[in-house]
Amino acid sequence: MYATAWHNGGPPREPAGYGLKFAKVDRDRHFVSDWENIILELEGAEPTTVTLSAAFWRSCSELRSADVGQWLLAADVAPWARGSPPGVVVTELEGNRFSARILKRKGLGR
Repeated sequence: MYATAWHNGGPPREPAGYGLKFAKVDRDRHFVSDWENIILELEGAEPTTVTLSAAFWRSCSELRSADVGQWLLAADVAPWARGSPPGVVVTELEGNRFSARILKRKGLGR
Protein backbone atom coordinates (compact mmCIF):
# COMPACT_ATOMS: atom_id res chain seq x y z
CA MET A 1 0.00 0.00 0.00
CA TYR A 2 1.02 3.59 -0.39
CA ALA A 3 1.40 6.13 2.42
CA THR A 4 2.73 9.66 2.54
CA ALA A 5 5.05 11.13 5.12
CA TRP A 6 3.19 13.31 7.61
CA HIS A 7 4.28 16.23 9.79
CA ASN A 8 2.33 17.95 12.56
CA GLY A 9 3.58 21.46 11.75
CA GLY A 10 5.97 21.62 14.70
CA PRO A 11 9.73 22.23 14.50
CA PRO A 12 10.95 20.62 11.24
CA ARG A 13 14.00 18.94 12.81
CA GLU A 14 12.02 17.41 15.72
CA PRO A 15 11.56 13.68 14.91
CA ALA A 16 8.52 13.33 17.19
CA GLY A 17 6.44 15.50 14.84
CA TYR A 18 6.53 12.99 11.98
CA GLY A 19 4.68 9.88 10.90
CA LEU A 20 2.98 8.13 7.99
CA LYS A 21 -0.50 8.96 6.69
CA PHE A 22 -2.70 6.28 5.14
CA ALA A 23 -5.86 6.48 3.12
CA LYS A 24 -8.74 5.38 5.35
CA VAL A 25 -9.60 2.59 2.93
CA ASP A 26 -6.05 1.18 3.31
CA ARG A 27 -6.19 1.58 7.09
CA ASP A 28 -9.46 -0.36 7.19
CA ARG A 29 -8.21 -3.06 4.79
CA HIS A 30 -4.74 -3.71 6.27
CA PHE A 31 -4.95 -2.87 9.98
CA VAL A 32 -6.94 -4.71 12.65
CA SER A 33 -8.82 -2.63 15.21
CA ASP A 34 -7.82 -5.01 18.03
CA TRP A 35 -4.12 -4.20 17.52
CA GLU A 36 -2.61 -1.81 20.06
CA ASN A 37 0.54 -1.37 17.95
CA ILE A 38 2.34 -2.49 14.83
CA ILE A 39 5.94 -3.38 14.14
CA LEU A 40 7.36 -1.36 11.28
CA GLU A 41 10.55 -2.49 9.56
CA LEU A 42 12.04 0.73 8.22
CA GLU A 43 14.33 0.17 5.24
CA GLY A 44 17.93 0.74 6.33
CA ALA A 45 16.99 1.20 10.00
CA GLU A 46 16.01 -0.86 13.02
CA PRO A 47 12.41 -2.10 13.28
CA THR A 48 10.22 0.02 15.52
CA THR A 49 6.97 -0.50 17.39
CA VAL A 50 4.34 2.14 16.67
CA THR A 51 1.30 2.56 18.91
CA LEU A 52 -2.06 2.79 17.14
CA SER A 53 -3.86 5.67 18.84
CA ALA A 54 -7.62 5.86 19.25
CA ALA A 55 -7.53 8.78 16.80
CA PHE A 56 -5.98 6.45 14.17
CA TRP A 57 -9.30 4.60 14.06
CA ARG A 58 -11.51 7.69 14.12
CA SER A 59 -10.42 10.53 11.89
CA CYS A 60 -6.60 10.76 11.86
CA SER A 61 -5.21 7.83 9.90
CA GLU A 62 -1.59 8.68 10.73
CA LEU A 63 0.97 6.50 12.43
CA ARG A 64 2.88 8.97 14.61
CA SER A 65 6.40 8.04 15.64
CA ALA A 66 9.69 9.73 16.51
CA ASP A 67 11.47 6.68 15.04
CA VAL A 68 9.71 7.25 11.71
CA GLY A 69 10.67 10.94 11.94
CA GLN A 70 14.30 10.06 12.59
CA TRP A 71 14.21 7.67 9.61
CA LEU A 72 12.78 10.37 7.31
CA LEU A 73 15.29 12.95 8.54
CA ALA A 74 18.23 10.53 8.17
CA ALA A 75 17.14 9.70 4.61
CA ASP A 76 17.16 13.47 3.88
CA VAL A 77 13.55 13.48 2.68
CA ALA A 78 12.34 15.59 5.63
CA PRO A 79 11.60 18.37 5.97
CA TRP A 80 9.98 18.71 2.56
CA ALA A 81 8.56 21.55 0.49
CA ARG A 82 5.01 22.50 1.47
CA GLY A 83 2.52 20.13 -0.14
CA SER A 84 5.21 17.68 -1.35
CA PRO A 85 5.67 14.96 1.28
CA PRO A 86 7.60 11.90 0.15
CA GLY A 87 5.72 8.73 -0.63
CA VAL A 88 6.33 5.52 1.29
CA VAL A 89 5.54 1.98 0.18
CA VAL A 90 4.27 -0.04 3.14
CA THR A 91 4.07 -3.80 2.73
CA GLU A 92 2.08 -6.11 4.97
CA LEU A 93 4.41 -8.91 6.11
CA GLU A 94 2.62 -11.03 8.71
CA GLY A 95 0.14 -10.18 11.43
CA ASN A 96 0.86 -6.69 12.71
CA ARG A 97 4.30 -6.54 11.05
CA PHE A 98 4.91 -4.25 8.06
CA SER A 99 7.90 -2.99 6.09
CA ALA A 100 8.36 0.58 4.83
CA ARG A 101 10.44 1.91 1.95
CA ILE A 102 10.74 5.56 0.90
CA LEU A 103 9.92 6.24 -2.74
CA LYS A 104 12.82 8.16 -4.22
CA ARG A 105 11.81 10.80 -6.71
CA LYS A 106 13.52 10.51 -10.05
CA GLY A 107 14.69 13.51 -11.99
CA LEU A 108 13.73 14.06 -15.59
CA GLY A 109 16.11 12.57 -18.13
CA ARG A 110 17.71 14.77 -20.72
